[in-house]
Amino acid sequence: MTSRRHPGQSDNGPGDGGIRDEGLEVAPEDERSFFAETRPGKPKGLAVDATTPGPAVSGEHYHGHRDRLRQRFRDSGDRALADYELLELLLFRLIPRRDTKPIAKALLARFGSLPEVLGAPTHLLTEVKGVGDSVATDLKLVAAFAHRMLKGGLKDRQVLASWSSVIEYCRAAMAFEAREQFRVLFLDKKNTLIADEIQQTGTVDHTPVYPREVVKRALELSATAIILVHNHPSGDPTPSRADIEMTKLIIDTARPLGITVHDHIIIGKDGHASLKGLKLI
Repeated sequence: MTSRRHPGQSDNGPGDGGIRDEGLEVAPEDERSFFAETRPGKPKGLAVDATTPGPAVSGEHYHGHRDRLRQRFRDSGDRALADYELLELLLFRLIPRRDTKPIAKALLARFGSLPEVLGAPTHLLTEVKGVGDSVATDLKLVAAFAHRMLKGGLKDRQVLASWSSVIEYCRAAMAFEAREQFRVLFLDKKNTLIADEIQQTGTVDHTPVYPREVVKRALELSATAIILVHNHPSGDPTPSRADIEMTKLIIDTARPLGITVHDHIIIGKDGHASLKGLKLI
């Protein structure tokens, strides 16, 4: 991250496009309806093969597994299920007529963890076999719900008294982004959140930051304090020299106008770092 003083696939899922089957032209479908047990041109009561649009085969073996998994969740909640099983439960809804365990495991193998699956960009999700645009979009929708829930936990609360919630929200919002983002949490005189805004989005290791623009926006919102946040896509939240110098410049720009910089938090997949906690500001 650097500071400046002046203002300033294709879908790999098989449901992409029309499908010609047994001499009949089938209308374009997304990958969810593609795996339905009955499709135009297929005999009723038979299931489409889970991997290719070739000869129909029986696909009923997974229904008992789905029922058992749902019952375990009802009885004991998420603590009774591994990450891939939770992902399976979600995929049951998105791909109703297919064994989703291989897809869930493939997603976790590709991205590493459940939060990383939900944080992955759509174009990378669709590189996983069995995941097309519709399923990828629905996964991103689930991620958006999670972010909104965490942000809702900060509403009308003193941010400095809810620091763990701030970190949790920032990690959910930024930890798995492929590019650097610089965001600002704007606070009122009671340190209640007024706004959370992404100021800049950069590359994998660089985001331009304009201190005067940050302070200008704080004045527009009548904010009396701010918290700076940005992510390191590398995963390592260790602050760089440029991060430290940029933070000090914003502090120096904001102080004469009565705006306090409470902290600068750096978010990474491997954790987070607080410049104030490290006594770097």
